[in-house]
Amino acid sequence: MINQLRKVYSTLIVYNEGKNKLDQNYKWFVTGNHEVIGIHEDELTSKDISLLEAFLVPYNIELPILTEEEEKWRQVIQSKEPTDNAFELDSSFRFVYFFISENQISPNLFNDAIHELFAKRVPILWKNGSEGIIIEKQQDSDENLSYDQIIDVLMSDLYVNINFFVGPFKEDLKEINHHFETLTNDAKTVFGYTNKPVVTYVDAIPYLLIHQTEPELRDEISKTILQEYLDDEDTLKMIETFVQCNLNISETAKELYMHRNSLQYRLDRFLEKTGIDVRQFQHAMPVYLAMLARK
Repeated sequence: MINQLRKVYSTLIVYNEGKNKLDQNYKWFVTGNHEVIGIHEDELTSKDISLLEAFLVPYNIELPILTEEEEKWRQVIQSKEPTDNAFELDSSFRFVYFFISENQISPNLFNDAIHELFAKRVPILWKNGSEGIIIEKQQDSDENLSYDQIIDVLMSDLYVNINFFVGPFKEDLKEINHHFETLTNDAKTVFGYTNKPVVTYVDAIPYLLIHQTEPELRDEISKTILQEYLDDEDTLKMIETFVQCNLNISETAKELYMHRNSLQYRLDRFLEKTGIDVRQFQHAMPVYLAMLARK
């Protein structure tokens, strides 16, 4: 195919790492054999580009070139009806969405940093220069390296601000396209509600439920539950921290730099004013949802 294209486009070159560069004056494409080819933009009309994109994959030169495994994952994810035979799975896997603040780190440097943290190379698919997914296999999780730890490493070594949305493990490729699209959309929704750098799919459920609730009902929930504390940012921050600390008085007091007796007193005052005791799980969860509903 390359020889045939070269008869039409005389400037066509095949990228060879170490021998030539991804010139910005060229339009780059990936062939079905995972070769990256470039054609000088002066030789291409908009009609040519549309035709080439019909059977070649456009390649963003700012992003790392896909490995053979990453290309297989890309094809499976983009397929509307993939089957288990389309890709040989040797273990369960999960998608981990990531978002990096713009222009903080190059995709290639980020890939290198992530690969250093896992015993085995993990596929990484970039959507653009600031977001993408890591495809983590089940056995990789045995390394006991959490994504909070990964963020600590990236922050200390590279000063990178990053968010991770950790999806559930999957055993097969059924509805993988839908799962991928849902996960990436859910991640963007969730990070609109929280500034936590790492959120798991389980942690995200309250955010997703509130997001799908009609605005009128969200407003009613927040006003009914929070009552006079609706705009009391200090108290609501205290309760949010209390919930995130699993209703543990000592941990919450330490997190807020507050004496535990002062914390107890403020929780008692909230109970007196609202009739809701957030020290009980069945009361804490509605209050937590009401706080999310007001955002």
